[in-house]
Amino acid sequence: MLRRFAASVAVVLALGLASEGVAQQFPAFRQALAESVAEDPKVSAFYRDTDYAPLWTEAAHAPRREALLNALTRASEHGLPSARYDVPGLIAAFQAVETEQDRAKLEAKVTKVFVQFARDLSSGVLNPRSIDRSIVRVLPRPDTETLLLEFSQSPPAAFIRNLAPSAPEYARLFRARHDLERVIAAGGWGPRVPEGRFVPGTSGEGVVALRNRLIAMGYMERSATASYDAALQSAVLTFQLRHGIEADGIAGAETLRAINTPPEERLKSVIVAMERERWLNIPRGERHIWVNLTDFTSKIIDQDQVTFETVSVVGAQASDRQTPEFSDRMTYLEINPDWTLPRSILARSYWGALASGGARHLQVVDARGRVVPRNAIDFSRYTPANFPFNVRQPPGPTNALGEVKFMFPNPYAIYLHDSPERHLFNTTVRTHSSGCVRLNDPRDFAYELLSRQSDDPRGLYHSVLNTGQQTRVYLDEPVQVHLVYRTAFTDVRGALNFRNDMYGRDAKIYDALLQAGAVENGLRI
Repeated sequence: MLRRFAASVAVVLALGLASEGVAQQFPAFRQALAESVAEDPKVSAFYRDTDYAPLWTEAAHAPRREALLNALTRASEHGLPSARYDVPGLIAAFQAVETEQDRAKLEAKVTKVFVQFARDLSSGVLNPRSIDRSIVRVLPRPDTETLLLEFSQSPPAAFIRNLAPSAPEYARLFRARHDLERVIAAGGWGPRVPEGRFVPGTSGEGVVALRNRLIAMGYMERSATASYDAALQSAVLTFQLRHGIEADGIAGAETLRAINTPPEERLKSVIVAMERERWLNIPRGERHIWVNLTDFTSKIIDQDQVTFETVSVVGAQASDRQTPEFSDRMTYLEINPDWTLPRSILARSYWGALASGGARHLQVVDARGRVVPRNAIDFSRYTPANFPFNVRQPPGPTNALGEVKFMFPNPYAIYLHDSPERHLFNTTVRTHSSGCVRLNDPRDFAYELLSRQSDDPRGLYHSVLNTGQQTRVYLDEPVQVHLVYRTAFTDVRGALNFRNDMYGRDAKIYDALLQAGAVENGLRI
C-alpha cells in the first residue's frame, strides 16, 4: 500500500505541469482560479494580490507539493483527521488535469486543503467552545492571507513542520503518543494486578504481578523476587506521584486502579492533551503562571523551569461552579481585599440569610460604595437578580478571599486568592471553590511575583498588609496566566503524568475527535 502511494506521489511530482508564469500565459487559468476561490474572501484576496500566480501547479512547485503530501500522509501521527484532507483525491486530481480550467480548480483545491491542514495542526481540529462552555479559550487561528503569503516565501518543508506548536510539551507528548502506540501494538503492559492491598514486607503472586506490571511500564528495573521490597516500594511511590495519588508507597485500591488502567485509555488522554496544546499555541511568556486544574497546582514558570509551586483548590464539580479554562495577564495584587459577592453565589448561598437578618459579616452597599442599613431595605420586593445593591464582605482575617488576591481582570470573575479555610488544602481532590483558584501559599506566591520589582519583596508585601487597608500593588511586568486542564502532561525530563478527568471535559473532547475522524477506538488511524 505504501509502495503504491509512493508511486502515486512520484507521478504527481513528475507531472508535466505548466512552466513559470502560467497566470500570465493563460487568461483562462486566471479566470477559473478567481471563480474557484471566490467563496473564500481571504484566499481570494491572496490570489488577487499576487495576480493569480499559482502556488502548487507549476513545474517548479514540486518541492511544495512533496512537502504538503508528505505532511498530509503523516497527519494522523498528530491526532489530525487525515480523511479530511483526502490525499487520494488530491493525487487523482493532479493526474486528471487536462485543461487550464482543470489546473485552476486543482490549484484552488490544494490551497483549501493546505489552509485546513495548517489550521488544524497549528490551532486545533475542534472549536473548544462547542465542546464545553467552560473552555473559553480563544484559538490562535492563523490569518489565511498571511499564512499563504509567508508559505509562498519560505522553504516549504520547514514551514509546514513549524506549523505544529513549538512548546516543548507538544514534542514530549508527541513522543509519548508514539511510545504508547508501540506498547499497544506489542500487547500492552501484561496481566492486570489482582485486587488487594500490597504493603512493604508482603509477598505472593499478587506482588509478582504488581512488580511485572511496573517493570513493563518502566517504573523499575527487571527483577524476580516475590517480596514487596524497597525497590518495589520506590516504584510504587514514583507511580503515585506521577498519577496524583497520595504517595504512601502502599498499593491500595486507588493505586491499583491506576496501575491497571490499560495503555489504550492513557493514549486517549495524550491525544486530547495534544489537541489542547494546539489550542494554546501562543507565546506563553518567558515568565508565566500555569494553573493545571486537574493537578490542583499553581506554578510560576521561568523559561520552562518551575521556580515556585503551591497546591491549590479549584472549582467544585457541579457544572455551575467549575473553573473555566482561558489565558490572560495578571496585572496587580490586591492586599487586604474585600469580597463583592457574584450574583450567582449570592443567590445560591447567602440570599435567604441576608433577607432574614443573618449573615452579619456582609455589608449591603450602593453604587457609590456607601453602606446601606439593612432595616432601610424591603427585601420582599427583590430577588437576587433584581437587587439594586451590591453585597460585600470587608477586609479582615475571616474574609473569604483571605489577605491577598491576584488579579487578571476577565469577564468570568476568576482570580487566584488566599483562603481562611485552610483545612481544604489537606484534601486529595481539591474541588471546593465556586470557580476561583485558592492558593495554599499565597504570601510566598506574592513574594516571588514581587521579587522582580523589589529588593525586599517580603518587606514590601507586609508593609502594605499591616496597614489593614485595601490596596492594589501593580506588577511592573504583567505576567501571563494560563488556566489549563491537562489529564496527561510531562515533566521537563519527559516523564508522563496522568490525572483524573474530574470535570469530564476530556471525555467530551475525545468523543468529538473521534467523531471528526482524528482517532478510531483509541488508536491512530
